[in-house]
Amino acid sequence: MHAVCVFCGSSPGADPRFLEAARSLGAAIAGSGRTLVYGGAKVGLMGAVADATLVGGGKVVGVLPRALVDREVAHRGLTELHIVSSMHERKRLMADRAEAFIAMPGGLGTLEELFEVWTWAQLGIHSKPLGLFGPRDFFAPLLQYLDHLVAQRFVRAEHRELITVEDDAVALLERLAQHRPAPAPKWIDSSET
Repeated sequence: MHAVCVFCGSSPGADPRFLEAARSLGAAIAGSGRTLVYGGAKVGLMGAVADATLVGGGKVVGVLPRALVDREVAHRGLTELHIVSSMHERKRLMADRAEAFIAMPGGLGTLEELFEVWTWAQLGIHSKPLGLFGPRDFFAPLLQYLDHLVAQRFVRAEHRELITVEDDAVALLERLAQHRPAPAPKWIDSSET
């Protein structure tokens, strides 16, 4: 696992622990010799994780749509900055460059990116590990809802378990590097397909 894609907020959020988490994850990525792949912005948690990776001597690959560059949010101090034409192209390039995915606190874009790569794992499009990182209480309502989806038979338990939840950055990277997902069919009831 040489490159890790991090999805997170372009805002710092309301809780100072979010910025602390972003900085600790960036430091852990750099300390492990891995490359950060992320959305390319200099603001919010995105900027914090990139800056911490760079300060730690790590490489950072940013991918940003032209429309956001024009709004002056591009981080100009990265190892690589790829300017793409659309959000779809951004997500594709980030996924291609990464060998694991981590979502941190963030908004709709962060959730959308997480659920897209999680769906791809469910469908067998990739077998890259997935993680959630940050204060556990932030993710507790999301995890409870996912458990509800399992109970209501919309998500297989095996697919729910594809996500590794951790609040220690070094431990998360180690767990993701060791992760070997077990294949499971998408369908809960194969008679309904």
